[in-house]
Amino acid sequence: MSDDQAEHRSRQWDVAKEEPVIQDEQKPRKLLSCIQIFICNLAGLLVFALAFFSKTSLLLLITISNNASNTIETKPYALLFIGCLLIAPSVLTLFKSVWKIIFKDSKTPSTQTFIWVVLVESLVALGSAVLTLVAMPKFDILTNVMLLNGIGMLSAIMQVIASAIARGKKRFTATSALSVVLLTAGYIFFAFNYIYCPQWQEDSTRWEMALHVGLAIGGAFLVSLNWWENYAMLFKITFFQNTIRDIKRSRNLVSILSSVVRIAVISTVLGAYVKLSDQDWSSVLSVTSTTKTLVLSLFAIQVISSALCRWMAVVACKMHAVRRSFVLPMIMVSPTALAAFILAIWIPFLNSSSSDNVNSTFATSFATYCSNFSSINGSGLGVMKLLVTDLTHGVCNRVASLEGNVIGYVLLSLSLFSWWIGLMLCTLYIWFLSMHRIERTKELFVRNLYEAVCIDQSMLLNTRFEVVSPQRQNREKDKMTIYLCATMWHETKDEMLKMIISMFRLDRFRPKKNKFNDVAFESHIFFDDAFKQKDNKRSVNEYAETLAEVIKEVYIIFSDKGKGNFRERKPLPDQKIIQTPYGCRLQYTLPEGNSLTVHFKDKNKIRHKKRWSQIMYLYFLLGWKLNRPFHQMYEEKEEGLNNIEDRLKKAKENTYILALDGDTDFQPSAVMLLVDRLRLYPEVGAACGRIHPTGTGPMVWYQKFEYAVGHWLQKTAEHVFGCVLCSPGCFSLFRAAALMDDNVMKRYTTKPTEASHYVQYDQGEDRWLCTLLLQQGWRVEYNAASDSYTNAPQEFKEFYNQRRRWGPSTMANTLDLLASGSLTSQRNKSISKPYILYQTISMAASILGPATVCLMIAGCFKTVLKLDANIGLVLAVIPPVLYIIICYYTKSDTQITIAAVLSVMYAFLMTATLLGIIADMVIENTFMTPSGLFFIGIMAMYVITALLHPHEWQLIICGFLYVICIPSGYLLLAIYSMVNMNNVSWGTRETGTQGAAASAMTQEKSVKCQKMLKFCSYNLEIQVNQEVKVINAPPPVASVAPTVPTEVPSKLEERKPDNIEENFIQQLTDSSAELHLKRGYLEPKEEEFWMDLIERYLKPLESDKAKEERIKAELKDLRNKASFVFFICNALWLVATFFMQTLGSTVTIKIPKVFANGTVDPDGKLFIDPIGLMFLVGFATLLAIQFFAMLWHRIQTLIHFIAYNGTEAAVNRRAMKRHQAMPSDEHELL
Repeated sequence: MSDDQAEHRSRQWDVAKEEPVIQDEQKPRKLLSCIQIFICNLAGLLVFALAFFSKTSLLLLITISNNASNTIETKPYALLFIGCLLIAPSVLTLFKSVWKIIFKDSKTPSTQTFIWVVLVESLVALGSAVLTLVAMPKFDILTNVMLLNGIGMLSAIMQVIASAIARGKKRFTATSALSVVLLTAGYIFFAFNYIYCPQWQEDSTRWEMALHVGLAIGGAFLVSLNWWENYAMLFKITFFQNTIRDIKRSRNLVSILSSVVRIAVISTVLGAYVKLSDQDWSSVLSVTSTTKTLVLSLFAIQVISSALCRWMAVVACKMHAVRRSFVLPMIMVSPTALAAFILAIWIPFLNSSSSDNVNSTFATSFATYCSNFSSINGSGLGVMKLLVTDLTHGVCNRVASLEGNVIGYVLLSLSLFSWWIGLMLCTLYIWFLSMHRIERTKELFVRNLYEAVCIDQSMLLNTRFEVVSPQRQNREKDKMTIYLCATMWHETKDEMLKMIISMFRLDRFRPKKNKFNDVAFESHIFFDDAFKQKDNKRSVNEYAETLAEVIKEVYIIFSDKGKGNFRERKPLPDQKIIQTPYGCRLQYTLPEGNSLTVHFKDKNKIRHKKRWSQIMYLYFLLGWKLNRPFHQMYEEKEEGLNNIEDRLKKAKENTYILALDGDTDFQPSAVMLLVDRLRLYPEVGAACGRIHPTGTGPMVWYQKFEYAVGHWLQKTAEHVFGCVLCSPGCFSLFRAAALMDDNVMKRYTTKPTEASHYVQYDQGEDRWLCTLLLQQGWRVEYNAASDSYTNAPQEFKEFYNQRRRWGPSTMANTLDLLASGSLTSQRNKSISKPYILYQTISMAASILGPATVCLMIAGCFKTVLKLDANIGLVLAVIPPVLYIIICYYTKSDTQITIAAVLSVMYAFLMTATLLGIIADMVIENTFMTPSGLFFIGIMAMYVITALLHPHEWQLIICGFLYVICIPSGYLLLAIYSMVNMNNVSWGTRETGTQGAAASAMTQEKSVKCQKMLKFCSYNLEIQVNQEVKVINAPPPVASVAPTVPTEVPSKLEERKPDNIEENFIQQLTDSSAELHLKRGYLEPKEEEFWMDLIERYLKPLESDKAKEERIKAELKDLRNKASFVFFICNALWLVATFFMQTLGSTVTIKIPKVFANGTVDPDGKLFIDPIGLMFLVGFATLLAIQFFAMLWHRIQTLIHFIAYNGTEAAVNRRAMKRHQAMPSDEHELL
């Protein structure tokens, strides 16, 4: 009681608190909302403008193709380009499908599907060609504007039938039925208006007009067949269902087939019509420049605006701006185009009426105007006057045929109004379209094609129609389970705070009991090497105690929901501490109901290190918690086998594991953005986000830009053209179905038995896991909007040791993937042969990196010191050669120290070189040289890339440090990594205590690798595996307590050490303080699971000196072989360059010297050796590919981010407001 009283008294005066700053993204962010509104409105404006230009340019082109038009004389020329714009969408789709077949795979459609597609596409192409080439030129511009709205007839009829079949699901039945009535009425009004209202002089003229009216109606109906897929599945007819499934399965080949059919049919109709209409094709070879300019301009405007309009419409829908940025702009295009054409005719009429002082009625005065009209007068662009003249002639001819018949005007108005309202009602369902946060284009729109003749109507009618979709609703309700799995070892308190706060954020983001019911979180921390021997008792180390204290502090912060000065804090709930076969477990119930479990591992009971911790949680979470319940259901015969398998399959698909490092900091949105990728694409097995290194100092600044370039260019290129090769273990989301697939999780448990295994399996476990996923056919993606932060090495030595692990592992896994490239490309549809070629070239560029840097340094000597090229090359090679020798014969610390000194010297040289290149361009008065263009191009690309990442643009400042450190990162580090490949120790996050322990063990065994002990804290030999290094010898107190077991006993209760449990339990209880830990026990079945798992996969490895010596020799042999190949490739490149420079102008390529203003120096010549030029062009090509991939990925990331901000963030803000409006509890105020 005295402690409680003292605490109570201290509250009266100790009012200041120290708490970590917690950034909460759920607070309203007005800037993001403004950006979202601006971008969505801009998209809507672009959709409207592009659709308007597409429609008006097409109608103008049709108008001038009329025989009565005076704008151009060569009508076949206009008809030719109308046909070209009709097939333009098919050509684009053909190229896109061929591209996908090259980079992806595709199935072959069945014979039934083949015949059906050919038939339907032929009819649609026939209708489109007849409507546009034959019928529409016979009508005036006002009729043509609204006539295209009538193509929704068949869609409206199918909507009525589908709604009736739905049995009670008749939300749009009435509107669809009314749409049918209005569209039908529009055609009737149209027919009467053109056939019976005019006073035709001859019956043949009436029948000719009737023919064209019939062709227009028939053509529009055939075009409406284009969207049969939108409704066929709703009729539940076996033929349609099988055909549509086959089309989806073989979409790429079907698209190629439909494109070829359309091109053939439209070309045939065009050729036949020109011949049948007594026109001469040879006239297209002798057209005037005015005709050519006008027709080509209208054609280009129509094709470009149509393609961009379709793309912008897709973007608007994906950003959840369907109503304001898609439907509304598209619906308003026709009335706006109609108004524009009316104004174009009306304004000259008003000018003429005002000058003639006509006071008669509008109809009479306009009829008089038409009877006297010949052409538009006044100043202005000649082509525009000709076009307006043609428009006026078309309308005036229509007025003249009516001869003052008012009924004709009424019928014209009624037909235009009926068609427009009918289309609006037919597409009313789009206003209520339900969407996921992100949608695939094929889920939004039925066809890949769009109709060039009617971009607005085709996009609206192509939007997927669903009366009701049980599959979609069930998919929406599927609850995702996400296990957060963090591996820890020797993190500092600040690093632990980042991770724990991130987990508590997720608890508050999605409480266990929440109305969203979309995702459930469960957090796990696997703490390696948490136990030690202290006073003959088993205790936890200081890191484990720190973690318990951190969890307690964060728990108090997140439990404290009020800010009153006189609030009485509620008692914290009891948590559990459980002894387990692998050590012990702390089980926390977080403030919002989710769970956090900390697994403290004892290296004497279970195999330690990161990969084995991952295997531990994979089998625990996916095997024990996910798969076991379904296996029990099968054994107990609770359900049918097929039902159990279906439920298990769905559970695997909806269960994810978020792999984390112990110092990762992230926001809930980062997780949800990754979840979106896996929910949207079932073939995605893993997804990673943008990793930001944190810390201070030059090494961190270098890594900031290095990480930025790697994510900005390399990962985006991998994502766009194939698959990401490595999903970092510090922040990546994995699908359970992918991890549990054959040859993935099981193979991941493989113990290294060969030297190459130690390099590939344990030095970069995350990359190896991704290699297994890719080889099994799963896709790995990158989401640039998912940000996470992790500590980076701040010391030169730590950085080199980290990259010493990463470099050989990356090379080993990439070579493994390339070696199986043919098989992998067959199994993985995202990995194609061209992508394998791209990775091969990238690997070759990486291998030749040191030689490239040497050539760069040789250029530095030539630029700065004005040395001969060959002398500069020899001087550039000498330091790397000496460093290679030093690395083979000195300690690691000595190697790193020399590398640091050389890095500084190279940095000065690179700085002088950069200034020298700039000065040389100024002196020579030109940058039009390969080196100058390359330098400017690289700088421009980095600057543009940085500006396209608004939150990271400031990293361009770190780019200067990155550039001057290129020799260190790509020459010295490469040498250090290759020569020390046989060192398979971890090399980072090591402490002095462990280093001393390792030293003691080495002295006891009298081993010979003393040089590595200074930085490798718990490794007995450089060459042995990580698993071996911990079990090489008993703990330091083994001589005092020789009975400590090295294997897990069969039962926990069989172990009888004195006061072991009480000691570490008391430690953790004291560290948790007011967050009281209550003793708990494992269920017997789970205890048996852990014992079986340890025995099968995670049993600590026993020391085998003979094996260690063999592995040590094999690692050295592997190092020697790999280093020989690596260095000989670079040497060959350098020697080839040396001899090229020695031969001089004999084998060099001469190019003229071009000044900055574009003039050519007749006496100036530049000499470039072919090898250097080839490498320069190859490297520039790789960068260009990555740059364009980055542009595409930026757009997709923006769409996803806008969609997220408009859905999830808005929902969270409303939830926060409701939470803040709730009344406070009775204990809030004293």
